[in-house]
Amino acid sequence: QLQLVESGGGVVQAGGSLRLSCAASGRNFSSHNMGWFRQGPGHERETVATIDWSGDSPYYADSVKGRFAISRVNAQNTVYVHLQMNSLKPEETAVYYCAAKEGSKSSAYYLWRYWGQGTQVTVSS
Repeated sequence: QLQLVESGGGVVQAGGSLRLSCAASGRNFSSHNMGWFRQGPGHERETVATIDWSGDSPYYADSVKGRFAISRVNAQNTVYVHLQMNSLKPEETAVYYCAAKEGSKSSAYYLWRYWGQGTQVTVSS
């Protein structure tokens, strides 16, 4: 059964840190691009960070560069993708989603095919 399961969300004060994790299984996700996306209240979904199958040359949205770090571990039947988030800001309160994409890399969220259910991140001021 194909599934992407996010964890690690919660409530944190502004300036704090959280580490999100995603476990992707049920398909050969080791050859897929993996990414983290978020959607805040009243906002369109946006790309936060993506990483290709090799883990080289990750992409970051300008707003998170220098504060967030994406990484992945390609285990035998499951791919784990992590997002370390530091110096969090209240405006980054959102549901964070893990997603997977075959083929070429893309920062356009609407091109990503496989999605998790999301995990809530709330940054209090």
